[in-house]
Amino acid sequence: MSQNTGIAPASTHIWPGEAERLNRGCLCVTLDRAELATAFDHETGVQGFAEALGRSHPLLFANTSMFVPGAALAEMTQVVGAVEAAAKLPGYREAALGWAPPLARRDFGPAGVLMGYDFHVAAEGPKLIEVNTNAGGAFLIAPLARAQRACCAPATPQVASAADFAGEIARMFETEWRRQRGAGRPRRVAILDDAPATQYLLPEFKLAQSLLRSQGIDTLIGDPRDLILEGTDLLLDGLPVDLVYNRLVDFLFEDPVHAALREAYETGRVVVTPNPHVYALFADKRNLTLLSDVERMRAWGLGPSHLAVLATAALPTLLVNASNAETLWGERRKWFFKPARGHASKAAYRGDKLTRRVWGGILAGDYVAQAFASPGLRDVQHDGERTELKADVRLYTYEGKVLLGAARLYRGQTTNMRTPGGGFAPVLIVPAGLGAIDAREGSASVGTDLHRGTSN
Repeated sequence: MSQNTGIAPASTHIWPGEAERLNRGCLCVTLDRAELATAFDHETGVQGFAEALGRSHPLLFANTSMFVPGAALAEMTQVVGAVEAAAKLPGYREAALGWAPPLARRDFGPAGVLMGYDFHVAAEGPKLIEVNTNAGGAFLIAPLARAQRACCAPATPQVASAADFAGEIARMFETEWRRQRGAGRPRRVAILDDAPATQYLLPEFKLAQSLLRSQGIDTLIGDPRDLILEGTDLLLDGLPVDLVYNRLVDFLFEDPVHAALREAYETGRVVVTPNPHVYALFADKRNLTLLSDVERMRAWGLGPSHLAVLATAALPTLLVNASNAETLWGERRKWFFKPARGHASKAAYRGDKLTRRVWGGILAGDYVAQAFASPGLRDVQHDGERTELKADVRLYTYEGKVLLGAARLYRGQTTNMRTPGGGFAPVLIVPAGLGAIDAREGSASVGTDLHRGTSN
C-alpha cells in the first residue's frame, strides 16, 4: 500500500511531460474486460454478476487508464497529510465544528473509512478540489486496476493484490471498531444507504459485502428505514448490527427517516463510519475556506511543510454572502460555486455557465466559491474516433494513508458516469525520465511492459 512520502513539494509546479504525453497520445485499450468479469464473479461468488453489471452500468468503466506523474502523486499524498494534520489543530476544530450541529461535535473515535481526496492534476500541479467522507468506487477500482493490459509505457498501478486489499479493508474496519470500543472486532457490519436496491453503486455494496464476509465479518446491505432499536441493540432484518458502513448523503442524520440510526449513533449503541463528526471536520465544503487561508492556518499552529503544501494545492475558497456577492458575480468566470453540504457535484456550477436565475438561488442558499482549476485531460478512442475527456483523480485514504488511486473520465461541467468512453479508470504512476511518445500514432519509444503488482 502507498504511504506518506515526506517529500517536500517543489516551489514551482511544472510536471515532467511524460504523463501528459501519454494521456494525450496513448490511445490503446488497456482494460481486459474478460479478466475483470472473472474477478467480479469470483469476488462476489455470483456467476454472471459482471455480465449483469455491464448491462446495467455500461458507462461505469473506461477502457483505458490515467497516467499521473510520480511527483504529482507524492504531492497529493502530502496534501492528504496536511489536511489530516490541520484537522487535529484546536483552532481548526473549533472553526469547523462551529458550523456543525451538536450531533456532529462529539468525537466517538472513528477516523472514517475510505476517505476520498479529489484533485485536478494539470501541468501546474495537483489542486485539491474537495474531501469526501463517503467516497464511492474503491471496491470497484481495486479489481479494475488489476485487469489492465500492457500498453505504451512502464507504469505502476496504484493498488495492491487482491489478498492485500481485502486484508487492508478488514483491518480498517477492525481499527474503526477498536477506536470506539477498545478491543475485538465487529461481528456484523451493515452497509446502509437509502433504498440501496435503487442506488447506482449497489454493485459496489455487493463487492464490499463479499469482501468483508471473506474476512470473517458478517455483512448486510440495508436501508436505515428498516433499522429497529431494541434495548441496547440496533437490529437490521432481526439481526444485531455492531458497525455501520455509512453511505448516506444525509451526512448529519437530519432526515426523520434516519431517526433510529441517529439515536443509535448518539447513544453509542453502534459504531458508525464515516460519521457526522468526521464529515464536519473534513467534508463540509466551508472547511475549504479554512484550509486555503494560509495565514489563519499558520496562526493555528500548522507546521511549515504542511503550510507550503496547502499554499500550493488548496484553491482559494470563500463563503458566498451579501458582502461579496457583487464582486463574485463580476468575477464569476474565475470561480466554481458549490453548496456547502453538497455531494456528487449536484447543484454545483462553473461561474462562466451561471445565469441570473441560478445566481439568485446561490445567494439564497449556503454556498462557497472556489477558484476554478482546469481538470486534467485524457484522450481516448471510442467508436473508432479520438475523443478528449476531462479527468479528476481521487485518492482513497484511511488515517492519512493512501490505499489506492482512481481517475474519473467525463465530459461536461462536473464528474459523471454518463460519458461514452468515460467512467472509472485506474491511476498508473509514471516515473520521471521516460522517452517521448509519438502522439500521432499513440505509440511509445519506451518499452511496452506495464508493471502489474503492488504500488510503491
